[in-house]
Amino acid sequence: MAIIDKKNFENTDKGLIVRIKIIPNSSKNELIVENEGLKVKVTAQPIENKANKALIEFFSKKLKVAKSNIQIVKGELNKEKTLLISGVDEETFKQKFEIN
Repeated sequence: MAIIDKKNFENTDKGLIVRIKIIPNSSKNELIVENEGLKVKVTAQPIENKANKALIEFFSKKLKVAKSNIQIVKGELNKEKTLLISGVDEETFKQKFEIN
């Protein structure tokens, strides 16, 4: 398993900041850990906000938090995104996704 750089996570008083790269039109929804960071594959297409909605739904189900607790704070129209997830810290995130 790849080592995750500290730049991918930031605990704040509002929640956890997570930096990811989204890959739409994938065969399944999944989080991939690579040397350059976190990649999230979603089956949705990158049109009409579908991929962003799928991304939020994926994290919501996996982390067991409400969709309203997850915001795209940067990169809404880009593949590189910054998310703010309320009610989750870095340790919990890594446990849920089995990241070392």
